[in-house]
Amino acid sequence: MKTIGYAAHEANTPLKPYHFERRELRDEDVAIEILYCGVCHSDLHTVNNDWGGTRYPILPGHEIVGRVTEIGDTVSKYKVGDTVAVGCMVDSCLECDQCHKGEEQFCREGMVGTYSGKDRVTGEETKGGYAKHIVVREEFVLSVPESLDKAACAPILCAGITTYSPLRTFNVGPGSRVGVIGLGGLGHMAIKIAAAMGAHVTAISRSADKKDQALEYGAKDLLVSKDEKAMQAYNNQFDVIINTIPVKHDFTPYLPLLDIDGTQVLVGQVGEMAESNSVPLLLGRRRVAGSLIGGIAQTQEILDFCALHNILPKVEMIKMDEINNAFERLKEGDLSHRFVIDMSSLEVA
Repeated sequence: MKTIGYAAHEANTPLKPYHFERRELRDEDVAIEILYCGVCHSDLHTVNNDWGGTRYPILPGHEIVGRVTEIGDTVSKYKVGDTVAVGCMVDSCLECDQCHKGEEQFCREGMVGTYSGKDRVTGEETKGGYAKHIVVREEFVLSVPESLDKAACAPILCAGITTYSPLRTFNVGPGSRVGVIGLGGLGHMAIKIAAAMGAHVTAISRSADKKDQALEYGAKDLLVSKDEKAMQAYNNQFDVIINTIPVKHDFTPYLPLLDIDGTQVLVGQVGEMAESNSVPLLLGRRRVAGSLIGGIAQTQEILDFCALHNILPKVEMIKMDEINNAFERLKEGDLSHRFVIDMSSLEVA
């Protein structure tokens, strides 16, 4: 299938139109016309090879909403015309213990990323959602509830599941005390989801500038992390802290905020960590944990949860040819929303 997208051909260069071919449908595949694709900070890091190992050309995008245009012979779950979604992975072995548990992101053979992965059959590089079309194995396609706004729900496929999964893992519910560090694409979703779960949510930010936004998302208060007295007043006040900071930083100052047996979950930063101190861990039997997206079943769960609770990310719609400007704004940081590309702006030549 001939199609078009936007790709980078080397690090720190603009993305530009890129013509390529999607694979032919296999029996278990679903062909999708992409309608919307969210822009994730991971896209920017991968394009610029910030984490190493990027192979060019790279065509990112793993927050995909689209329409089914064709199905393989054995596909039973979807039909032409269905509104569907694709998240951060498009395949796994489906046979190991983790896949059987619904934790395909931890597949023992390695899950296949929506972009920068290797197709399990051909070994070809996978290309993501900054494109007009995509072909995905049925088991990795998700249903979009009718009540969700198709134009706004794409970030649920990454920002939503990335924050929902640790909230579920650490049993957040009514009465839980949750802190959310950072108010960007991940942070604002963490606040909305935790609040909908019945938790008492406190936003944690370097300044009070975004307090009104945090309260709008469902937080009960905002804690200024640069205010030492305020930080001390919050000692032992949280059961779970979701840390969405996307760059190397010292997470130690947030540990005393946790109550005994509390957990700080890192979901934003990827790579080398700053030095820490074990004392606050020992004194409160506290934990620092990581979390990587979620399995397919749980990703469907968060889509359904957001539909039930009328949760949508705060988004800014852009055209495909505005992606490089969006990346520049991502680099500058301090965004409290997610970009979503309207793929109707991308014409197939």
